[in-house]
Amino acid sequence: MSESLKPLRDPEPLLQRSLREWGGHSDLWVFGYASLIWRPDFEFAERRPARVHGWHRALKMWSRINRGTPECPGLVFGMLSGGSCQGMVFRIPKSQGHETLARLWKREMVTAVYDPKFLVCHTTHGPVRALAFTLSRKSPSHTGVLSEEEYRRIFASACGIYGTTLDYVQATLEELRRHNIRDRGLERLLRAARHQG
Repeated sequence: MSESLKPLRDPEPLLQRSLREWGGHSDLWVFGYASLIWRPDFEFAERRPARVHGWHRALKMWSRINRGTPECPGLVFGMLSGGSCQGMVFRIPKSQGHETLARLWKREMVTAVYDPKFLVCHTTHGPVRALAFTLSRKSPSHTGVLSEEEYRRIFASACGIYGTTLDYVQATLEELRRHNIRDRGLERLLRAARHQG
């Protein structure tokens, strides 16, 4: 494993903290805002559209394994502070909560880039407290501001073990639309990256 692919920190204490914050006394809720919506990889008892205030979906996280390589990094979504984010919340029965969190860690926290946080998610049936994988702007995996030209280059060339960045972005947009969730910023980004240059 190259230096750039080593975990930023030990993911295990972050898992233990999330298990403590959940508590195990009620069902576990998880907030999905990108690939978790179209490929959750866990059993759930219920799924609802939800909105989180104070965070937004952003294609500003480097991916050097899943959607790119160390030589040609791709991008995946992170949740950055500010604004709001529409996604889906999944309810996992409490008897499966521990196992589901452990599986999520193997998927989302291999390099321990995300900061897992329990956030208030607003649904039509009232608010729920759900685990979300957020990204700090101080993280070395945060891209900072990217130009349309940089997005075009990444969409055209970045590919990792799960496929291209462009396929990942298109799959996310299609699934959001399927659930009647509109992300105009993402639509604009894809249009600009495809039709210019």
